[in-house]
Amino acid sequence: MIKPWMVIGGVTLIVALAANLIRPKDIKWFRRLQRPQWLVIEPLIPFIWSVIFICGAWSAHIVWIRNPGDSYTWFLMAFYLLLEIAIVSYTPVMFWTRSLKIGTYIGGIGFILGVILTLLVLPISGWAALLLVPYLLWSPVGTIATWQMSKLNPESA
Repeated sequence: MIKPWMVIGGVTLIVALAANLIRPKDIKWFRRLQRPQWLVIEPLIPFIWSVIFICGAWSAHIVWIRNPGDSYTWFLMAFYLLLEIAIVSYTPVMFWTRSLKIGTYIGGIGFILGVILTLLVLPISGWAALLLVPYLLWSPVGTIATWQMSKLNPESA
């Protein structure tokens, strides 16, 4: 029998892989951009996002287990999916448009969605809400870094 954590984890993985829908020329463009001096943890970013996605999937699993199949639970699962799509769209959309400003907007929208989801989940499970905190802490860092990069690279803003 397929367990809920398998479905949630599988959907999370499939959507997360969409972040790789980028072309080599887009990667070149991004690598050429100047970064803020404080952004020295760039090599850790894939690890950070892996932890965030695992925590988000675990949070969704807790919410599902609390009230499986309920219409409000399905709504929350759709909200988790919407948040992940917003998160994952950041890289390909910013790369395809070559616009750091669009990346900043997507980052801000993702943070707002994350806050809303956390507040919706909190009455159901404090642990599920707590598992969303890594995203709420990291999202502003990435958004601010992108915003500062747009100032350092006005031709790509």
